[in-house]
Amino acid sequence: MSLVNRMIRAARLDSSLYEEVEKDTTASNQAVMVVIIASIASGVGSAIAGHLAGGLGPLIGGLVLGVITALIGWLVWSYITYIIGTRIFKGPETRATYGELFRCIGFSYSPNVISILSFIPALGPIIAFIALIWALAAMVIAVRQALDFTTGRAIATCIVGFIVMLVIAAVVGAVTAGLIVLTRLR
Repeated sequence: MSLVNRMIRAARLDSSLYEEVEKDTTASNQAVMVVIIASIASGVGSAIAGHLAGGLGPLIGGLVLGVITALIGWLVWSYITYIIGTRIFKGPETRATYGELFRCIGFSYSPNVISILSFIPALGPIIAFIALIWALAAMVIAVRQALDFTTGRAIATCIVGFIVMLVIAAVVGAVTAGLIVLTRLR
């Protein structure tokens, strides 16, 4: 199945797509591509918005860093969600693998492609917000299908995972800021 077709189905919140990629071990590479495409689209939208606002900054470096950050975030998010879903909320599919959830969550990034339009004056923030909510809905469906959960359990798994991710991001941010301050003091 083509990547574009699968991304469209993922963005349509087609639960059968998430079942399909859950079982298709060859879809892992496609899931990686979805995350890369979505992060590039978002980065291009932000870069155009920045350029329209009078700045440009290091465009290529920002895009590369954005893609790397998105990939790392996806790997960490998938793993945290896997642990929470299989250990804490323990749905009927306790034998689900990390790879199954990894693929499904990767495809849930598909709605973020519309973030390329976030440069549009006055509509940009609205488009970015819509992309965020849409991707969250896709992520709930991805978790629900991969772990054979009820929608309620999938939402709870995503909420707890989001809180854990915020804590991790805060710790990483604090450590990074501390290292920067220490480096400048030397």
